[in-house]
Amino acid sequence: MRTAGDRGPRRPTRREFLGLAGLGALAVGGCGLLPGGESDPLPGIPRPGKTGHVEKYTFGAAPLDFDVAGQSFSTWGYNGDVPGPEVRVREGDTLRVRVENRLPEETTIHWHGLPVPDDMDGVPGLSQAPIRPGEDFVYEFVVPMSGTHMYHSHVGLQLDRGLYGPLIVEPKSEDLSYDREYTLILDDWLDGVSGRDPERALEDLRNAGGGMMAGGMGGMMGGGRIEYPLYLVNGRPPEDPKSLPVRRGERVRLRLMNPAAETIFRFAVDGHPLTVTHSDGLPVEPVEVDALTIGMGERYDVLLEANDPGVWQVAAAPEEKPGLARALLRYEEVGQSSPPPDHRPPNLAGRLLTYADLRAKGLDSFPGDGGPFTGPDRVHRLTLSGGMGAYEWRIDGQVYPGAEPLEVREGEWVRIELQNQSMMRHPMHLHGHSFQLLNGTGRGPFKDTALVQPHMGGLALDFHADNPGEWFFHCHNAYHMESGMARVISYET
Repeated sequence: MRTAGDRGPRRPTRREFLGLAGLGALAVGGCGLLPGGESDPLPGIPRPGKTGHVEKYTFGAAPLDFDVAGQSFSTWGYNGDVPGPEVRVREGDTLRVRVENRLPEETTIHWHGLPVPDDMDGVPGLSQAPIRPGEDFVYEFVVPMSGTHMYHSHVGLQLDRGLYGPLIVEPKSEDLSYDREYTLILDDWLDGVSGRDPERALEDLRNAGGGMMAGGMGGMMGGGRIEYPLYLVNGRPPEDPKSLPVRRGERVRLRLMNPAAETIFRFAVDGHPLTVTHSDGLPVEPVEVDALTIGMGERYDVLLEANDPGVWQVAAAPEEKPGLARALLRYEEVGQSSPPPDHRPPNLAGRLLTYADLRAKGLDSFPGDGGPFTGPDRVHRLTLSGGMGAYEWRIDGQVYPGAEPLEVREGEWVRIELQNQSMMRHPMHLHGHSFQLLNGTGRGPFKDTALVQPHMGGLALDFHADNPGEWFFHCHNAYHMESGMARVISYET
C-alpha cells in the first residue's frame, strides 16, 4: 500500500505522459496548497489554519448490483452504493481516505473543487500512478476551503458508472442561518440499461461520426448527445423519489451538485423561489431566481423558505433532452398525495440564473499580492471545437493527449479567454485552483467549472498561478474529455 508520504513510482515525464491515452482531466485557478507549504489564497477566499484533527474514511471501489425502481443493474460504486458515502469534514482538518481498488481495472479519485497538492489530485499518469486492481492507496491532505464539492473517479468513463459522491466541507464559522439542509446529487444513468455501458456508448458516438442519429433507449441524439434512459436524484428515479421533509416556517439549505457525465440540468422547486448563496462552494451575493442551470461539475447552494404547505416537485430537467429527475419537498403538516413523476414545475420556465447575476460576496476588486489587480501577466486565447464529421473534441485545434501544455509561471496572474466554435455547451473545469469569471457587470464569481455557450459563445476567466505542478483543464462532459477536449497547465521551472 502507498500512502500520501510515499509517492510510489516516479512521476512520468511529459513525453511519457503524453503517450498515455484515455486519461483524466485538466485545471487552472488560484487558491491552493503548495507542496511542502501553503500559498496565499485568492482575495475573498479565506485560508484556514490547520486544526490538527484527522477525518478518516475507507472507500471500497468495486462492482455492485444497483437497484433502480425494482430493476437491478450491474455497475461500479463506492462501498456498495451509488452515490458513494458522504464525506463531511471541516476546513483546516486533515482528510485521510484509504481507497481499496477491487475493480477489474485501474482507478483514481479526484477531489473536485478542492485546491489540493498536485500529488493528491487524482489524474492518472499526471499527478499519480493509477491504483491497480487489488491495490490500495491513501489520499491525505489538509482541506483548504469550505463549500459544497464532490469526489469522483478520473479514469476513462468510470464517472458514468457511478463512481462519485458528495464532499461537504463545513466552515469554521457558518454565516448562513437555516433550519435543515439536504444534498441533492443529479445524475444521468446509462450503465446496464438495455445491455449498454459507457464504453459502448462512446464507441457508438465515434462510429456515428458525431452522433447525428435519432435517440432511443440509451441511444444518441442529434449533435452527438446521449439520450439517457434514466435520470436520478441521489441515486433514485422519478418513480421512487427521495422525500425532503420540512415544516412550515423553516429555512432549508439545498446543496446541489451535478456529477453527471453528459447532461446539463435545469433545476427548480415547484411553488418556491430559490436564493442562490454559493457557486462551486464559494459565497456570492444572494440572488433570488426561479430556476438555475447546472452544468456537469458545477455546484450551487440555495436557500428555500418553506412557507407554502403541500407536497411539491423538486425537479431537475435535462436540457435539450427528454426526461426528468426529481425529489419531493414534503411538508410534515400535510398528508396530500405526491405530484406525478413527469410533472414539470412552471417555474422551470421562470427567471433563470445567469453568470451575470453572480458576484463574489464582499469583493469589489481583484487585488494581487500586495496591490490591486491591474491586468493579466499572461493570456491564453483558446478555441473549443469538434463534434462534426468525427467524434473528436479539440482545444485550439489540438486533441489530448497529443496537445501541447499551456505554460504559466508561479506568481503570475493568468487569463484564459475561451471561444466556442462548436454546437454544444462545454463545462470547462480547472484543477488545483479557483478562477474568477469576467461577466457582463465586471468581476463575477469565483468558480472552478463554468459553461461556455455554443455558436461562438465566449468566456473569460482569471486565476492566480500559486499552486505549482501540472494541472488538468478540460471539458467536464466525460465523453468530450475522453475524446480529446483537455490540456495541461504546466508551471515553468
